[in-house]
This record gives sequence, C-alpha cells and structure tokens, in this order.
Amino acid sequence: MLIKNKLQLYETEHIKIALEKLIGAEDTSDFDLNKNLAPFDIELRDAAVLIPIVTRPNGLHVILTKRSDNLKHHPGQIALPGGKAERDDKNSIETALREAHEEIGLVKTNVEILGILPKHQTITNFCVTPVVGLVKNSYEPKVDLSEVDEIFEIPFQIFTNHKNYQIHHRLWNNQKRGYYTVPYGPYYIWGATARIMRMFCSILSEENEN
Repeated sequence: MLIKNKLQLYETEHIKIALEKLIGAEDTSDFDLNKNLAPFDIELRDAAVLIPIVTRPNGLHVILTKRSDNLKHHPGQIALPGGKAERDDKNSIETALREAHEEIGLVKTNVEILGILPKHQTITNFCVTPVVGLVKNSYEPKVDLSEVDEIFEIPFQIFTNHKNYQIHHRLWNNQKRGYYTVPYGPYYIWGATARIMRMFCSILSEENEN
C-alpha cells in the first residue's frame, strides 16, 4: 500500500539547492542489500540516466519508461530514460540528454539541469550517473519502439516517502538477492531505478532536516 506524506512535498528550488550542497555522498550499487554478493572485479561501462521532472498542478512528477521486451539489458523493466555512454559524449549530462531525446523525444534545450547524483553500479556491470533535469516547457512524447514500450509519469512525492519502498527477494545465479521496489498501480519499479530514486530522496530528506 502506498503512503503519501504531505510533509514531503518538494519544489525544484529545494532540489537544486540540495544537489548544489551535495558533498561526499556515497555511490550506490545493486549490491547494497547483498553483502554476500561481491561486485564483479571487471571494468564497468559508463552510462547515464536522466531523472526528468515535470511540474503539474498537483506537484512535481517524474517521467519513466517501460523498456522494450526485446532489449538485451533489463528488458521489460520500468526505467529512467538513459543508456551507455558513446564516444562523442563529452560527459554524463550529454549522455543522459542524448538518450532522453532518443527514447522519449525530449529535446535537450527543453531541460534545465538541476544537478548530478552519486554514481550507481548495476549488477549488469554499468556505472550509471543519474542526472536530474527539469522539463521547462510542455513537450510531445515520442516513443522509440525499438527501446521503449511506454512513457508515463509518477508523482514525485511517491518516491520521497521512504515508507513506499519495499525490499523483495529473488534467486539470481542460485543465490538469494534483495532489491528495492516501489509498486505503483500497474507499475512495478525495482532494481537500479528504485535504488537511484531512494538515494536521491534520501539526499533531499537530509537537506530538509538541516
């Protein structure tokens, strides 16, 4: 059951200030709940995701996607727009904006960068940099059907309440693995996306308490 807490409503200015003050925050990992499963000792591939925030009459929302079932990595999962870095990308912001344009039709000039979060290591050997961006004007979503099956929005306050996060388990390589989830209506948000959003909102909560 989702729990909404009216005391945990944020505005984009709160987010920007919190990210500007962000110093020394630890990176996160898909292994955070699985101390018995050590991260692979191999070279990680750089990637980035955009956390696209839009302003609605009832508050901030986050744009998410349902990945295509035909993708090699994380097929069918709920995800933030993003992907692996390409040679021509100058930095993680460029990667995130390029991927958001390709996947959901969001033009980079329509995004105000609010900040960057600590990196997140996935169990599939990516080192993901989450970039937080405000969608400045309305836009017409354009689905890249080769990568995305659906584009939708979730109220940001769903993520800012830690009581909405659950820990589920499943077998992975014959070992029990724990991971964060945020069930919301017909959507089951889990894994790296849920962990990144939990880290993001923990940073906001810490700033709100100061």
